[in-house]
Amino acid sequence: MNQAIQFPDREEWDEQHQAICFPALVNGFQVMCGISREIIASRSGGDNKELWLEFFRMNRWDLEEEAEALIAAGEDDDQGWVWLS
Repeated sequence: MNQAIQFPDREEWDEQHQAICFPALVNGFQVMCGISREIIASRSGGDNKELWLEFFRMNRWDLEEEAEALIAAGEDDDQGWVWLS
């Protein structure tokens, strides 16, 4: 793992974005990452936010690695968010 990118264990369900949102610290600056309801549902097979959060926690390392690659590639949206797809 790139030590310049760290992921605190602070994932949460965000009703406004309809996504699991989680921060990344990139060289000391916070970048928000997310995985939408549709994507997490298709990956997990779950149908509610509790199951999606459980799936996220069980697969944290892989999802954070995916987010890390997107951050490194500069794949953020116009709001500065990184979205897993």
